[in-house]
Amino acid sequence: MKFFKNKKNLLLLALAVIIGYIVYDSASQPTVADLQGGFREVALYRNANNTGPIVRVYAVTVQDTHSKDLRKYGDLMPYTKYGTTTVYFFNAAKPFPNTLAASEPHFCSEFSPNVIGVYRKDANGQISLDEKPF
Repeated sequence: MKFFKNKKNLLLLALAVIIGYIVYDSASQPTVADLQGGFREVALYRNANNTGPIVRVYAVTVQDTHSKDLRKYGDLMPYTKYGTTTVYFFNAAKPFPNTLAASEPHFCSEFSPNVIGVYRKDANGQISLDEKPF
């Protein structure tokens, strides 16, 4: 028990516990892979402008179209303050776009009937989820 009587050893032990907790907490954060529904990102658009608002648009297929994890998926996507993030969810059993464009609609209109939901996070951080938007 001499180990615990030395203040330096106690400080090192406390520091090791704190570092261990930080590593554990960082490694145990939820990811997209933890969600149910068979989500798969199939297309991404991000503007090249790093001096203004960053615009991110994703096309994601979903195997379980009744999944309630659409909002959770959108919340896990990257977001930049004053930028926008938009996620289009498509039925995996139907055709979906492989490319996205900068301006709306971000994909060819022939894919619009296959959209099962749209997640949007705007420049003010306001979140919306529209199911069956088209």
